[in-house]
Amino acid sequence: MNQRALFLDRDGVVNRDHGYVHRVQDVEWIDGIFDLCRAFQSAGYVIAVVTNQAGVARGLYTEAAVVELHRWMTAEFRARGVAIGGFYYCPHHPQGSEAHYAKVCDCRKPAPGMLLRAQRELGLDLAASVMIGDRESDIEAARAAGLRWAFRLLPGNGKMEEQTAGTALRRLGDLLEGRRELLAP
Repeated sequence: MNQRALFLDRDGVVNRDHGYVHRVQDVEWIDGIFDLCRAFQSAGYVIAVVTNQAGVARGLYTEAAVVELHRWMTAEFRARGVAIGGFYYCPHHPQGSEAHYAKVCDCRKPAPGMLLRAQRELGLDLAASVMIGDRESDIEAARAAGLRWAFRLLPGNGKMEEQTAGTALRRLGDLLEGRRELLAP
């Protein structure tokens, strides 16, 4: 297990969070996401997306819709030179209206279940991995999984802040410019 990973939350980091994004026509990419992923991929990182999808538990869309959107997103990334190692999603929510999905689980962030599953399936070194999220639950999941680096993209203003050392970053591209050591072998 020596492969590093760049973990990305989906809505708010990969694509704009318009609320329960589940259709191709609702995807609006975050500026710089493909450049960021290409840089980390070139440095030997596996790219993995970890996303809570409470809309399934709330009956707003199906797991099949999530899987189809992720299939399309994988192809869009591939067309831009990025291989996605995996999309991991949690369809659960304790207050869900769909009985099958209305539960507490170990995969819904802030629990680390999705990151731990990716570790098992992709052979990852979590201590050498990086997480970018837009909510505190993303950062908590990264900490619980033992990641060294976790960054938070602040919603609405495109700013990021590093949760391990306090350096503020304005946009995804700032991570590449300000944290070159992350891309070192």
